[in-house]
Amino acid sequence: MGVTWYTWPEQARVNMSEQVLAAIASTLRLDPFERIHLYTLAGHPEPPMNRDYEAVPAAVLVMLRHLEPIPATVINARFDLLAYNRTYDRMVGGLDQLPFEDRNWLLLMLTSPRWRATILGWEGAASRLVGRFRAGMGAHTAEPSWKSLVSRLRQQSPDFERLWDQHDVRAPENFTKHYLHPEVGVLKLDYTQLWLGERSEIKLITHVPVDDGDWAKVRLLQGYDQRSFQRPESARSVGRTAYIIAVAGCRYIDSGFRPAH
Repeated sequence: MGVTWYTWPEQARVNMSEQVLAAIASTLRLDPFERIHLYTLAGHPEPPMNRDYEAVPAAVLVMLRHLEPIPATVINARFDLLAYNRTYDRMVGGLDQLPFEDRNWLLLMLTSPRWRATILGWEGAASRLVGRFRAGMGAHTAEPSWKSLVSRLRQQSPDFERLWDQHDVRAPENFTKHYLHPEVGVLKLDYTQLWLGERSEIKLITHVPVDDGDWAKVRLLQGYDQRSFQRPESARSVGRTAYIIAVAGCRYIDSGFRPAH
């Protein structure tokens, strides 16, 4: 298939089966958000979220679990949350309860009052994130998934409209974040970005406590049930990667697995 052929679904010039769409998504190594857009362009229902996708390597999902109690997550260039460990979920509060399409840092920071209340120095943090998003969009200006996110943010967030129109561009940087958690108080965390490959736009983000007091607070966030995980019956049809996800105890938006309760 040539490059031109890949533009035909968006132009409604070709009808593709779900099997063909799945093959294209696998070949192009699309992340879950990009898969949804591909299926939408082709006029198919959204792909089920329990598939064995390859956007996040299984080894990275194991790393997320073993980084505990350090809050950690995996994001792409659009700041979609692709995976996260349980301490991170405890820190930000209830990602599992959010709709799939809402698990995006920009969207949450700019449209969720609860998220906004937890970020100390919100204005500077929001400005930094919008600037990083604008810098990233330079390589994705023609991609509908990026344009769709900008359109949604413009509609739902006057703050995004204001910051976006400033045309600031920010380079990646590591820095100290300050969160206000309703149970443990202020958390000071060193934010570090680790790209998963030389040309990869997917990166592992860690939030390392700054001092002993912050370590103690993070360990309080980690106070979940430590019982062993059980392999769901459905794992037989999903594959080894998803099983690793279940055993590792990571939240992974594609797998459909959750720790046993």
